[in-house]
Amino acid sequence: MNTMYFTEEHQLFRKSLQEFLNKEVVPHINKWENDGHIERFIWKKMGSMGFFGINYPEAYGGLDLDLFYTVILLEELQKINSGGFAAAIWAHCYLAMTHLNAQGSQQIKEHYLTPSITGHKIGCLCITEPFGGSDVAGMRTTAVKSGDHYIINGSKTFITNGVTSDYLVVAAKTKPELGNKGISMFVIDRASAGITATKLDKLGWRASDTGEIAFDNVKIPETHLLGEENKGFPYIMQHFSLERLIMGVNAHARAEYALEYALQYMSERMAFGKTIDKFQALRHTLADLYTDMEICKTFNYAIAYRLNKGEYVVKEATMSKLKSTKMADEVIYQCLQFLGGYGYIEDYPMARLLRDSRLGPIGGGTSEILREILAKIIIDKKEYKPAT
Repeated sequence: MNTMYFTEEHQLFRKSLQEFLNKEVVPHINKWENDGHIERFIWKKMGSMGFFGINYPEAYGGLDLDLFYTVILLEELQKINSGGFAAAIWAHCYLAMTHLNAQGSQQIKEHYLTPSITGHKIGCLCITEPFGGSDVAGMRTTAVKSGDHYIINGSKTFITNGVTSDYLVVAAKTKPELGNKGISMFVIDRASAGITATKLDKLGWRASDTGEIAFDNVKIPETHLLGEENKGFPYIMQHFSLERLIMGVNAHARAEYALEYALQYMSERMAFGKTIDKFQALRHTLADLYTDMEICKTFNYAIAYRLNKGEYVVKEATMSKLKSTKMADEVIYQCLQFLGGYGYIEDYPMARLLRDSRLGPIGGGTSEILREILAKIIIDKKEYKPAT
């Protein structure tokens, strides 16, 4: 047990979560992967256990716990071999709900955050667009003020929970002429007239629904503005710290799962009269991979500790996602090789794990974009500041 960050209470929570996932989730994973749909009942079960309210205020039904409970949730979700299920859960908890909690009015929190914590409502975050993926400032979706309403027009794509969610947290330009200084955030009911969603067919994350969403003169009350008008970009950047750290933690956890599975397999697989974990070439390769995983995990824990204290860690969280997702892809690729032909068979976990992991260096900001952000911070001395 890592006593630097995890207490006995943390470990009890981990054990309870493992038991819940093995009993309530794992038996359904293959069905959800094949159907491309997560059945609604599990959301309510997870909500009833408090898993959606870990770091949210007690006033809205949350548990108000520290960030390492979230780390545990993320790690264990990666070890049931469904990146899609894991993504659906954390996209709801830590993308959509984060904006509601940080910028939502009391009315919005009561109407959206409270039922999100219980699992009765599912949310999604809509930032990426067909013509501007990682380029947040280049978005084209607009929100035009009309009396006491806004009219939303535009489109979003690659949205996790984009088809089945009950509400959407949407970034749109309220003053397009101001570029990234003219972006605002809104919460929109799925049932609003003018919203259409199309499900996308993906290489991995098969259990989750990923959608392309169109907004055609969608009319929403001005009370559905999150925070202040034109402050959307700093809100997004501030929450990117958590999103990128989440993807870093996901990466080290799935790499650890792959290594543990490969180690077990290698200890049982015989070749030339001995188990293959006795062959030096394989032993040394695994030692290198395990070292890379542990380095990323240790760094991610350190950044989680700082974020939990309220520090602004955009730079470090960006580093976390950049290095950890690359590491996970390399580890899982090699772990599949350790299994030989069985690694290529769908009855074993590595094939799905490889597909699911490949989204790591793409989603939430591609590795190329992250390198440019880091170059601006390190070389150009650009400063990203928290929203005020």
